Amino acid sequence: MNSVDVPSAVIELARSSSRIAVLTGAGMSAESGISTFRDAQTGLWSRFEPADLASPDGGARDRDLVWGWYQWRTELVRRSQPNAGHLALTRWQARAHLDIATQNVDDLHERAGSTVISHVHGSLFDPRCSECGVHSQPETEPIDEHTDRTAPPLCPHCGGDMRPGAVWFGESLPEDQWRAAVEVVESADLVVVVGTSGVVFPFAGLPAMARSTGASVVEINPVETDISDMADHRWRTTAAVGLPALVAAL
Repeated sequence: MNSVDVPSAVIELARSSSRIAVLTGAGMSAESGISTFRDAQTGLWSRFEPADLASPDGGARDRDLVWGWYQWRTELVRRSQPNAGHLALTRWQARAHLDIATQNVDDLHERAGSTVISHVHGSLFDPRCSECGVHSQPETEPIDEHTDRTAPPLCPHCGGDMRPGAVWFGESLPEDQWRAAVEVVESADLVVVVGTSGVVFPFAGLPAMARSTGASVVEINPVETDISDMADHRWRTTAAVGLPALVAAL
């Protein structure tokens, strides 16, 4: 860890802030081997357009196909493990008031031991009924890697088809999850943005919201992004390299 040069200004902000919000995107999980949304279109699924599978129209047109794709994605996540960045956030959260809001639909923060305030784009592990909206965890059969169609289970409450818990294109964000993310940003002294490209709104607007309420913003990302100009400090490193070094330096 000592070989990683942590910016002194970032260390000072992390030490002096009483309330910290960490906003994470796809780059947070990339070093766990989880492909980004479009990069996940491989093998059997390479002939499908992601937006056709992750949309209300797609779900209505072919529920078995959509449920099969999401079950496949869920299985890929289950086979992945939290990386050093996830584990570092857990250690940091144990010693500071640190709230995590994420765009990611995986459960790697939780499996690392962190508490997540908000899954703004939903979760692969929180399916809900397409009819009554009730969230439940129905028993599902293991996905066959050679089959692209799997019938969704039935809702235990009303008998309707279950649907993935991830937010689809064209859908509104879960109001409770979005409100929770806004609240932690508005109350933070420091907002750390990790591994998000800053192109998906309204999540991409949270750093600007943080600046407007007087918080400092630190971006941890190996490349320039659409929210870089909102950051007070831009640290060009990855989640699994930068976060452990930062936490070790505190």
